[in-house]
Amino acid sequence: MARTRISRRGFLRGALVAGGGLAALGGGVHTLTRLANAQVDNPDAPDRYYIFAYFPGAWDVLLGLDPRDPRTFTNGNLRTTRIQPGYELVELDAADLVRVPTAAGPEMVFGPYIGELTRHVDRLAVIRGMSMDTLTHEVGRRRFLTGKPPSGLQARGSSAGTWLAGHFGGKEPIPQLSVQVEAYNTKLPDYATALAVNSVDDLLRALRPADPTFDWRIARQMSATLAEQARCLRAEPSPLWQSAEGGRVKAREMVTGGYADAFDFRALNPLMNELRDHYGITNRNQLNVPEARAALAVQAITTGISRVVNITVTPSLDTHFQDWETDQGPDQRRGFDCIARMADMLERLPYGNTGESWLDRTTIVGFSEFSRTPLINTRGGRDHHLTNSCFLLGGSVKGGRVIGASSDVGMAPQAVDLHTGALDPEGEVIRPEHVIQSLFDEVGVPFADSDLRVPECRADLLDDCAEQTIAIPALLG
Repeated sequence: MARTRISRRGFLRGALVAGGGLAALGGGVHTLTRLANAQVDNPDAPDRYYIFAYFPGAWDVLLGLDPRDPRTFTNGNLRTTRIQPGYELVELDAADLVRVPTAAGPEMVFGPYIGELTRHVDRLAVIRGMSMDTLTHEVGRRRFLTGKPPSGLQARGSSAGTWLAGHFGGKEPIPQLSVQVEAYNTKLPDYATALAVNSVDDLLRALRPADPTFDWRIARQMSATLAEQARCLRAEPSPLWQSAEGGRVKAREMVTGGYADAFDFRALNPLMNELRDHYGITNRNQLNVPEARAALAVQAITTGISRVVNITVTPSLDTHFQDWETDQGPDQRRGFDCIARMADMLERLPYGNTGESWLDRTTIVGFSEFSRTPLINTRGGRDHHLTNSCFLLGGSVKGGRVIGASSDVGMAPQAVDLHTGALDPEGEVIRPEHVIQSLFDEVGVPFADSDLRVPECRADLLDDCAEQTIAIPALLG
């Protein structure tokens, strides 16, 4: 078979013909591959894409998602509140609460380092007062990724992204792409396994044919021979053999499809110049940065290359010492800014001819393994705290609202009514599995198969629900 690689010139010409600049991304880039693959098995289920944005090392929610008013929570009443905002210690002029009006009614209140994320409050839902049930980085991270408490440090079950990639059928060249984030697959199809890379450069190396390459006639003959062997009587009943053949076909598609051109952020052309400016990539020769990973995630989704992308959006936030004062807030803001710019791009790109944007079809999940203590330690930093927050943005998320709350004494997790998201002493404490189950239920991932073991709730509060099992229906609409 002749190679079907798209040249960079052809790729750029196709992208720019739609109107130039960033607007070109709405049309020409999609000529790279299939656009908006809908579910074949269940066409009535919503077509969704996902970006899981990980803030590694444990964020300080007082500085971002779950703040406290420093005029009320003062150093003079620490023995009562056990909460120390510490805004006067950070390197930010006039650090204070950030209050943002919403279309839904009540304003949303954030910490001083929320950054550009405030542009998207009407598409943003924040979940507070979650319990991670751990103070160990690996355990908290793997619980959020899989929705299941690890066995010791060992992850149990498949990642949420793997479930979602598997559910939508693996029609994309790389159904799940993971950049500096763990991903797990147990008993799900091989195609749902994440392609794990460490950087944009790693991805480019994976997508480009390695030298030396065979003449196309030889390559075609080799491919035909391998395909014939996979159909032989011995191979057909062998899961291992068929898995290897599936991997070979997928790998061949990856390196012959011209997909690398969507991620060549070093290129000096109008499209890539615009992308670097949009995401704030200041040095095109240093791409192992959050801004480049944010650009990669949106490119992978909107070109039809991936269904699910996992990325890290900050350096490590594990600030036990005085680096909390100088690094924690700015690094968090950098991550929030990356997500805001991803949402900006997704919002301006049309989703085919549906009248929707890619943000209408893409859900961004922002998370960390737990948070940092509400009290500053004797070393000038904050330690590990099991209470956590997270957020969802885009897709069918009911924005402009907060679900749950941490307490005003020591920021302990509080129980909520899982039907409404309101505080309820008789309810349940939110954990990562509730959030993941909400994503699964929206698109119809079988409740029994995922086995996250969270309570079933009424589904009539979730318009797009495909199953009658919703964990936090107030999140989605």
